[in-house]
Amino acid sequence: MTFSAARVLATRTVSRKASVQQQKRGIVDYLTNYPDKVAEMKKIQCAGGTLQGESNPTWLKQPSDKVVAAAVFALAGMGLVRASIATYRLAYGTGKIED
Repeated sequence: MTFSAARVLATRTVSRKASVQQQKRGIVDYLTNYPDKVAEMKKIQCAGGTLQGESNPTWLKQPSDKVVAAAVFALAGMGLVRASIATYRLAYGTGKIED
């Protein structure tokens, strides 16, 4: 018998270890059985009828929208203030680094 034939014979005769049981579609089941909240969100978005834009804008109807809008306006305001300070310093030559 050649060496490769002996290896094949030995591999077939050795009892194989039982395979490890795999996970039962954990993330896939979670994503496919996720509760549908579209009707609930649509009810919130459509509340108040039409032409309610100025007193109740659509982008502020969800509970977390106010926090996100406040963060965006804070960052934009901070950037505007910093740009104004930089423009002032460039116009009047202040805030230079000494050589």
